Amino acid sequence: MTTEQQTTPTALPLAAGRWAFDPLHSAVGFTVRHLGISKVRGRFNDLDAELVVGESLADSSITATVALASIDTGNADRDAHVRAADMLDVEKRPTMTFRSTRIGGAGEEWALQGDLTIGDVTRPVTFDVEFGGVVEVPMEGSRHAGFDATGEFRRSDFGLDFAPGFLGDVIKVSLEVQFVEPAVDPA
Repeated sequence: MTTEQQTTPTALPLAAGRWAFDPLHSAVGFTVRHLGISKVRGRFNDLDAELVVGESLADSSITATVALASIDTGNADRDAHVRAADMLDVEKRPTMTFRSTRIGGAGEEWALQGDLTIGDVTRPVTFDVEFGGVVEVPMEGSRHAGFDATGEFRRSDFGLDFAPGFLGDVIKVSLEVQFVEPAVDPA
C-alpha cells in the first residue's frame, strides 16, 4: 500500500462526526533496546485521543496525547528513574502529543502521517494503521471502531539523548485504540 491511495469516509463504515475515545479498550506500548542485546517493553497508562471523521479524508483527523509520567515498564524503581530530570524529565516534558497531517490508504491498511511533539520539539512521523472494523456493542447499542497503529522515532531527534550505549535510539510504538461512534440526532 502506498500513502497515495485514498478513499472517502463513505467507503468506510464510519459516520461523520467526533468519535469518543474508549480508554478502557485502548493502550499504547513501546520497546527500546537495552545494551543493544535485548528489549525493554513498557506502556503508558494515561492516553487520550480524538478521532474526527469529516466529509473527506482531508477533513478527518486524529490526535493523541500521552502523559509521560504514566510510564510503566513493570519496575517501579526504573520508572521513577526514567521520569527524573536526567532522563525524560516529566516536569519539563509532561506529554507526548501526535496530530495527524494526512491519512491515506484503503480497506484494512492505512498510513497516518503527522507531527509528534515531545516537550518543545516537534518532528514528522508515520504510523502504519490496521483498521480492525466497526461492531455494535449489544448491551450498549453503540458502535465501536478499532485501530492498531505501529511506528517508530529516534529519541535523539527530540533531545532525549540520555544513556547512549545503554538505551537504543529507536523507540518503537504500538497503539491499540477504540472509538465510539457519535450519537445520531433523531431530529
